[in-house]
Amino acid sequence: MPVVDVYNLNHEKVGTLELSSEIFDVEVREHLFHEVVRAQLAARRAGTAKTKGRSEINRTGAKAWKQKGTGRARQGDRKAPHWVGGGVVHGPQPRSYVKKVNKKVRAAALYAALSRRAQEGRLHVVDDMALGAIKTKAVANVLAKFAAPKALLVDGDNTNLQLATKNLASAHYLSVGELNVYDILRHDDLLLSKSAVESLQARVG
Repeated sequence: MPVVDVYNLNHEKVGTLELSSEIFDVEVREHLFHEVVRAQLAARRAGTAKTKGRSEINRTGAKAWKQKGTGRARQGDRKAPHWVGGGVVHGPQPRSYVKKVNKKVRAAALYAALSRRAQEGRLHVVDDMALGAIKTKAVANVLAKFAAPKALLVDGDNTNLQLATKNLASAHYLSVGELNVYDILRHDDLLLSKSAVESLQARVG
């Protein structure tokens, strides 16, 4: 089992913690990252784009002009696609972009992402992330002490930390239940509270 140092918010070592090798020391398989991140980003798409076909256009169904004798090309009604304001041919319709990924694959990708940060030395465990007040500057100072300006902070329900992190451009907060592969990979460092680590390890059992 890997052992990491535990720090306080001043980046002072206050102890050590044994990490589960099932979560923080697994083989990093990058194809899992691709599969899961692709599914995550696809699921964010609304899929609500919609155009009207000629049968849905609210225009007269009368023939534009008589078939013969005008010298012009024959025309049907003005709902046809080549008329301005006519229907759209093969336009987008509401659809779901959700891609199915098995639970085991999602879990394996999450553990691989956590293991990568641990192997890189970019996983930091913090004893307690409780803030006395909602101060963005306080969070910025913590990140500066950890030399991790582009970090993902993970804790349990921590409203003060969540609100204090909102105005930071590169750092973000997630509750442990929201932890996901995409957010881990798009941040250079990962700051986990000790309680968040214990919650993750309890999830695996």
